[in-house]
Formats: sequence, C-alpha cells, structure tokens
Amino acid sequence: MGLQTGAGSSIAISIAAPATQDIAGYAALTYTEAGNCEKIGTIGATFAKTEFQPLKGPKQKLKGSADYGSLQPQFALDDTDAGQTLFRTAADDETNALYSTRVTYQSGARRYFQGRVFGWPETVDGADPVMMATPTVEICTKVVRAPAA
Repeated sequence: MGLQTGAGSSIAISIAAPATQDIAGYAALTYTEAGNCEKIGTIGATFAKTEFQPLKGPKQKLKGSADYGSLQPQFALDDTDAGQTLFRTAADDETNALYSTRVTYQSGARRYFQGRVFGWPETVDGADPVMMATPTVEICTKVVRAPAA
C-alpha cells in the first residue's frame, strides 16, 4: 500500500507485558480497542542533540538520549467503552505500571510499545460539541514496527 490516511486507524491497550520486546511478543498479547477515537498523535522517537566544538575543526553533532515521545489520543467520551475504561484505569494507576499499546494503521501495519497514561482530562466545551477525553500516553520503550500482513 502506498499513501494512506488516518481513516480506519485504531488504538488499543493491554495490561499485560510482552514476553519479548519484538513483534511476536507484542502480537501474543490481548488488547482492548478504545472506541470513538478521533486522533491518535505522533509516534516515534526524538533524540537530544549533543554538540562539541573543538578549537580546531568543525563542530561535532551527536545523538544524545532518546525520548520515545508521547501521544495525546482524543476520544469522544463513552463510559461504556471497554478500551476507554482501560485507558482511564491506566491513568488512575498509581503503581507506575507500564501498559502495552497497539496502534493499527489503515494499511494494517502496527506499532507496539509500552507506556504510562498520565491523566484522563475530560473537556466539556459548550452545549453542542461532543464531550472529549484526551489522555497523555508517555511512551517508555522503543516503538516496534510491524508491517502490514
């Protein structure tokens, strides 16, 4: 598949940890998809830039520490949705447990990682807009990329 849009993409969460940090380990888990997701966010690491300027020669630029990023998925609030309930449970978890997450793209490609959910803010933005929840999912492991089947 060539170009694709976000249409048909989904996000799901699992309380289990993979036996191995690879496609097989993550794929073996049972996930609960969160419904009414309007937006998932940006997936992928960024690196701190480390610089050194010797007195003679060009400036050296190196990759520093990795930040695996964070997501802020947006959900139309639904207290009966099992996936949203699990995200909310992860947000309320005070043990700092890691939760496994699976993002599936339109093409069927998947992205797996573990992270912590920081909050479950709910927005009531007037009489007409749908009430929304926008948790922050801090990604704590490398993102494992699984190609479409």
